[in-house]
Amino acid sequence: MELIAVQDSFERVAKRRKLSSSKSQEIIIQVVYEIEQALLRIQSSSDSIVADVDQKTVLAELKAKLHVVCSHAHLEGPLQDTELTRCQKVLEKVLHPDISMACVDADFDRHVINQIIIRHFYSEALFDIVDCLVKEAGEDEAISLRLQYQELHEILEALKSRDLGPASKWISANQDRLRESGLDLELKLHKLQFVDLLQGKGRSSALKYARTYLAPLASRHMDAIQRLLCSVLWAERLDRSPYADLADPSNWGSFAEDVTRAFCSFAGRSIRDPLTVALAAGMEGLPTLLKLANVMAANKQEWEAMKQLPVPLELGREFHFHPIFVCPVSRDQCSEENPPMLLPCGHVLCQLSIDKLSKAGTRNFKCPNCPHGASLSQCKQLCF
Repeated sequence: MELIAVQDSFERVAKRRKLSSSKSQEIIIQVVYEIEQALLRIQSSSDSIVADVDQKTVLAELKAKLHVVCSHAHLEGPLQDTELTRCQKVLEKVLHPDISMACVDADFDRHVINQIIIRHFYSEALFDIVDCLVKEAGEDEAISLRLQYQELHEILEALKSRDLGPASKWISANQDRLRESGLDLELKLHKLQFVDLLQGKGRSSALKYARTYLAPLASRHMDAIQRLLCSVLWAERLDRSPYADLADPSNWGSFAEDVTRAFCSFAGRSIRDPLTVALAAGMEGLPTLLKLANVMAANKQEWEAMKQLPVPLELGREFHFHPIFVCPVSRDQCSEENPPMLLPCGHVLCQLSIDKLSKAGTRNFKCPNCPHGASLSQCKQLCF
């Protein structure tokens, strides 16, 4: 609720600032107009003696008009806004500056940390920085990764300029593995090239390409190839045809993502940079950790002595990577000895929690998450 009040205050201040800016523009326009009118009156005077008198009069009148137009009430009144200063304490409370409270001392493997940082810089194509880091940290084995990342970046950079050459070369070299994985990157590549030729060089070039590269794929992708060939009839207006999706520029980005995903899979690494994921997850969980640290500090408990968080740390599904289940009752992580069990109502508990609730299977029990009842025999083990 406090943040909502702060947001409302910012919105009100923004409206007043907008109004103040509008008034200032009006004043500037009026000042320019009065000065221009004064200059016209001075220039229209032809008699030098009279002109001297007229100029003094005109300048006096201009001064009086500008004093009225540019009064302090017009300019300073709208800007005297102290509403945001009242929100300072709320912002300091919510946006806690000391995030070190949520940190704990941990023994990290230096080699692992170096590898994570090296892979991050490789993924950003900062090869010069990595070369320096590898040399200073003594991580010589990381040099072998450079060729892999360089090849991937060459493919992606070429795709940005609609050059399919490097991608075609890599797909040809890994054709067997791609087919085993069920990936149709070869077809997607030829579709992009076909449409590019159709829109750039015309029907004849596209059809010639189809006879050379698409014909061998007809046995496996007849429907897709027939649709490509029908699009030839709409060559001049493909973007306004039933085949407009073929000309969608986002197809190139989608193809680049597919190539990246396949490349990373074959290289045995994640498509998402581990360091980026860790930082994003830490930022999302930081408010909860800070609140927990404050509560524990008030109760004079040792934050760094904890081996497990006493409250769940809710993160988005994009941060779910491993088949790990923590029982909502016991807060224990499930294992082979204590597997997750599915109740008839659809909720999941660990085996030990069910044993306790059912008195080792001697009685029925109620699900702790809903009013439905269950028995030990009705529970089924889950296998991730």
